[in-house]
Amino acid sequence: MGRLRQKGKAGAAKAYVTRSAAIKKLQCSLADFRRLCILKGIFPREPKSRKRANKGSSAPTSFYYAKDIAYLAHEPVLRKLREHKAFAKKLSRALGRGEWSSAKSLEENKPVYKLDHIIKERYPTFIDAVRDIDDALCMIFLFASLPSNPRIPPSLIENCSRLAAEWQLYVMRSNSLRKAFLSIKGVYYQAEVMDQTVTWLIPYQFTQTIPIDVDVRVMLTFLELYQTLLGFVFFKLYTDAGLVYPPSLDAKKDESAAGVGSYLLQEVSQQPDKPKAPKVKVVEVEGRQVSGKDVYKTIKNLASSSSDSNSMDVDVPTAENDSVEIEEDFVMQPSKSDAQTASSLPTLQSLEALPQSINTSLFAPYTFWLSRETSRPIFEFLVRSFGGRIGWPSSSGGGSPFDESDDSITHVIIDRPVIEQAQETDEQRERRLKRKYVQPQWVVDSINAGKIILEAPYAQGQTLPPHLSPFGEYVGAYDPAAIANEEAAAEEEEESEEEDVEIEDVEAEDAEALKAIATAATEDAAALRAAELAAEAAGIDPSAFEKEVSKSRRQSKKASSGGVDEAETDMNKMMMSNKQKKLYEKVKYSQNKRNTERSKLEEKKKSLEKQKRKASKT
Repeated sequence: MGRLRQKGKAGAAKAYVTRSAAIKKLQCSLADFRRLCILKGIFPREPKSRKRANKGSSAPTSFYYAKDIAYLAHEPVLRKLREHKAFAKKLSRALGRGEWSSAKSLEENKPVYKLDHIIKERYPTFIDAVRDIDDALCMIFLFASLPSNPRIPPSLIENCSRLAAEWQLYVMRSNSLRKAFLSIKGVYYQAEVMDQTVTWLIPYQFTQTIPIDVDVRVMLTFLELYQTLLGFVFFKLYTDAGLVYPPSLDAKKDESAAGVGSYLLQEVSQQPDKPKAPKVKVVEVEGRQVSGKDVYKTIKNLASSSSDSNSMDVDVPTAENDSVEIEEDFVMQPSKSDAQTASSLPTLQSLEALPQSINTSLFAPYTFWLSRETSRPIFEFLVRSFGGRIGWPSSSGGGSPFDESDDSITHVIIDRPVIEQAQETDEQRERRLKRKYVQPQWVVDSINAGKIILEAPYAQGQTLPPHLSPFGEYVGAYDPAAIANEEAAAEEEEESEEEDVEIEDVEAEDAEALKAIATAATEDAAALRAAELAAEAAGIDPSAFEKEVSKSRRQSKKASSGGVDEAETDMNKMMMSNKQKKLYEKVKYSQNKRNTERSKLEEKKKSLEKQKRKASKT
C-alpha cells in the first residue's frame, strides 16, 4: 500500500509559500523582507495551479519557493536587521529617559551589515559581474545627477559621482568605448570590457526631480547592492590595468569643477623587490673548506675543456647566433587524407596582417576646443576615449590643459549659428581659417562610423543629417543603407522594364480590355482567351499583357493566402490559453510598433530627399 498524501502538505502546497507566510516564518517586517529579496535576487513565482499552491484558497497573493525562504532564514543580513531593530528600541528608550551617555555608546556600536558575501554568491566569476553591470551603471549615473533631499543624503550622491568618475576614467584609459547615441532620455554609451558589451545611459545635466509615484526605498536598496558590486569590479579592473585603486582626488581641481579631470591615475610600480642573497653552504673536504660556488666553477671548467677538445669535429653555436631570432615562413603541407587541399593554419605574420576593425585612436591626430554652450562632460569623455586632446573655457570648469589661443587646435565644437564678426584682427582670421568648426553631432557620428566623416555637412549653421541609433541589431530595424540599396535596385528594375517594353498611356476606350486582363488571372481558360482577344483588339503589346496577367495572379494568390493565414491564426488563437494569448498579443504589438517606427523613418527620409532635390533644382 502506498504512502498516504495529506492535503496541503505535498505537491504545490509544499513547494510554494505565500508572502505573508514567508514574513511570518522569517519574523521580519515587510520592508525588511523586500530588502532581503532584492539583495539576494529572490522574486515571486507563478505556480501552475494557484488554488493548489494556496491550499484550496483562490485569494490573490504572491507566491515564493519554499526553498528560497528557507535559504533566506540563514542569511547574515537578516540577523543584522534583527539586531538593528533591537538597537532602535534601546536607543529610543535611552533618549526618552535622557540617558545621553548610554545613547552615545549605543550609537557608536550601531550594527552594520556588509554585502561582500552576497556579491560572491551572486557572481561566482568576474566575467559574470562585468556582464551584469549595465543596470548598476545606469543607477549610479542617475543618482549622481540628483539633488540631495532628506531621503537622499549628500554623502550618497558624492559616492555615486565618485564611482561614475572612476568608470569613465577606466574607459578613457583603456579605450574601451565603441558606440554612442544622443537620445531624448540622455546619452547612450556602449563599451567593450573583458570581451563583454556594457551599455549604460547618462542623463543630461538638467535639474532632476524625483516623481511622487516612485518608491525611493526600493531604488536605494538596489543602489546599495550596486555600489558594492561596482567597488569589486573597479578594483579588479584597475588592478589588472596596473593602476592604483581608488584614484586620488585633487581637492583644488575638484573645487574648480574639473569633473573627471580632478582624479589622478597612478600606475603601480613594477619594480620587484631585490631577492636576498642566498646563504653559501660551506663543506669541509680533507681539511679544506669547499663552497657551492667552487663546485660550480669546477663543473664549468670541465665543460669548457670538453668543448675545446671536440671543437675540431663539432661547431658549437655562439651566444651571438643564439640571440638572433630567425623568422621562418610557414610552409603549407598537403594533407595525407586529401592531397588536393593544403592546410591553412594562421601564423603570427598573418594575424598581424589582418585589418583592425575598431579604431581606438580615432581622434589621436586632432585637438578639440569646446565652445561654452556645449556639454563638457559628454564630449570630454568621447574625445579622450578615442585618444584626442580637448580643452574648454574657464566658464565650463577648471582643469583645461590649454586655452583657446593654442595653435594646435584643429576642430572647434560649436552649437550656435554663424555670427559675423565686424572687428576681427588678422591673427583671429588666420586662426579661424586654420580650424574646422563642427557641430557636436559630428563627433558622435564619426565614432559610430569608425572613421572621420567629412566636416562639411556638420559645419556651423548647417542643417544636420539624421542622427541614427547604432543599436539597431534586431530584425527589421531601420537601416538607411539597406533601404537606399533597395530603392536603387527598384529604380534599376523599373528602368529595365521601361527599356524592354514601352507601354503607352492607356486611353479611355482601353479600360474594358484592362479590366478583362485584371480578371483573367482569377477565371478559367475561356475567360483568359477572351481577354487576350480583347487586348489584341485594343492594340496592347502581348508581353505587356502577360506581365499584367502575372501581376493579377500574384495579387490574387496573396489575397487568398492572407485570408487562409488569418483563418489559421484565428483557429490557433482559439486553442491558446489566456496567458498564451496575452503573450502573443504582446509580441504582435511590439512587431507592429517597430514596423510603424521604420515606416515613419522611411517617410522622413523620402521627404528630406524631395526637399534636397527641390533645393538643388532652384
